Amino acid sequence: MTSTPPLPPAQTRYNRFLLLVAGLGGLLYGVDVGIIAGALPYLEATSGLNAGQLSFIVAAVLLGSVISTLFAGLLADLMGRKLLMAVSGVLFVVSIPVIALSHGYGPLVLGRLLQGVSAGFIGVVVPLYLAECLDASSRGKGTGIFQWLLTLGIMAAAFIGLYFSHSVSEVAKLGDAAKLLAFKDHAWRSIFWVSLPPGILFVVGSFMVSESPRWLFRKSRAEAARAALLRSRSEEQAAVEMKEMEATITAEKAKSAAGGETRRESLWHRKYVIPFVLACVILACNQTTGINSIIGYNPTILLQAGLSDEWAHGGYVILTMVNFLTTMAGVALVDRKGRKFLLSLGTGGIIASLLCAGFVFRNTESQRVDCQKAVQEMVTTNQNLSLTFDGATAARLLRAGTKDPMTLVIIYSYGDFHAATPAIRSDDPAAKPIEIKRGDCVPDTKVAAFFSNPFASLDAAQAAPLHIDNALITPVPSSGNGWLVAICLFVFMAFFAVGPGVCVWLALSELMPTRIRSNGMSIALLINQAVSTTIAAVFLPTVGKYGYSTMFFLFAACTVVYFITAAFFLPETKGKTLEEIEAHFEGS
Repeated sequence: MTSTPPLPPAQTRYNRFLLLVAGLGGLLYGVDVGIIAGALPYLEATSGLNAGQLSFIVAAVLLGSVISTLFAGLLADLMGRKLLMAVSGVLFVVSIPVIALSHGYGPLVLGRLLQGVSAGFIGVVVPLYLAECLDASSRGKGTGIFQWLLTLGIMAAAFIGLYFSHSVSEVAKLGDAAKLLAFKDHAWRSIFWVSLPPGILFVVGSFMVSESPRWLFRKSRAEAARAALLRSRSEEQAAVEMKEMEATITAEKAKSAAGGETRRESLWHRKYVIPFVLACVILACNQTTGINSIIGYNPTILLQAGLSDEWAHGGYVILTMVNFLTTMAGVALVDRKGRKFLLSLGTGGIIASLLCAGFVFRNTESQRVDCQKAVQEMVTTNQNLSLTFDGATAARLLRAGTKDPMTLVIIYSYGDFHAATPAIRSDDPAAKPIEIKRGDCVPDTKVAAFFSNPFASLDAAQAAPLHIDNALITPVPSSGNGWLVAICLFVFMAFFAVGPGVCVWLALSELMPTRIRSNGMSIALLINQAVSTTIAAVFLPTVGKYGYSTMFFLFAACTVVYFITAAFFLPETKGKTLEEIEAHFEGS
């Protein structure tokens, strides 16, 4: 592969600006994912909404994302990549005042749905746009910057939540209940307002970049495509890519004329089927590493591992910092070492770290006791449960005297809907009683029920009795044990960030041929979300019945499939144009 000559200053500046705009899209995606975690405790305290309504507000982003992902590819082909990016930014900007100025359940759901629709569009169109606009030598870095700023968005959301948590604690010391309630209301609204400026910048930037040259060329706008290429390429590079695009289109037309309908070829021809299947496998395996569950349940996992409540919650902030910093390394390496190398390295490290965490948990979980029958007897006639867990309660449930601190987690269900209480330690004097009510587990609407468990009956759950699936009492391990688990999870996060975190967006956008890229990316992301939803549905029941060790071992086993796919089936796409990658799958 020959080295490319340096670009003129104008093209260099434009490429940097393009990366900045695309990076802001990643930042918005990360904020969409992470912002609710910091705002939720204060929203819960001041809104008067029940647990089911709050759960749907959290899940509304997923619902909006699924809806928009389904149509993102079609809209990207009809409207163009640039316009759809601008639309996604506008939806995010509009969602902020809708949420921050809301005084009821409806506006909150609407605002979160808009954020989800924005995230779904961004997840498809920004990697698609980057893949089609950047040259082969910088495509990996460009898409990596999208992921890097996505992690920055998640980390920023965590720090914003931490800042307001400290401020609320200071107000609480004044002992004025009315002032504390008013400040909590101000806090959750401010958390959303803080995320508005990046959205505005993304909208403005989207109108200032060029349209995708490959989209323009397929719309028979060859001169506009050439002009778009010249904003980021030299004359020689633009001429070469124009010839490659023309050759690809000519070949497709020739095959269409000789072999019948093009649509049939686009579905069954090997150059479409093989990369599509590879992209779907990689995206599905990306979820089966357990990344979402390990991030979402990180404080609970660390609390069960032996860390104090303060350090367990601090572990989430550390995890987001590790994610952000190691993504920088992935961005620096992706165009030097290649996608195949980083995916193989990352998945190998993930397997090792998950196995280590699983073995550490196995030692402690072998000592846990399930007091399901005793706790089931405490359920009231109205199918609720209130339980204060302290040393005396632990001794009574275990039917044996013990002075050692214990943790209690209750896995429960109403019908086919399962939920779990936070882990409560018997030596925590500030711990609130465990309160289990139907609204904490059973969704309010059929739409929310479908995304919680598509196979469950909402009507049956609303009349079903409270069933205690597991009431797990476990000796609190030492803080050293907790830090050992924390280190394993930080290592897991580092390997994920440097490998799958950076490369998954590249695999999605690079592997798909131009003809099916937008729609193929939408379908692959839908599969990704379906796998994510399935894992979320089985995570708590599996942990409740078999423990975290079993879940970590299952994640490690699934990641072995990921490693084999990356190491033996995925071609190296570093330094190749999209047309060269397409020719590879065609066998040329």
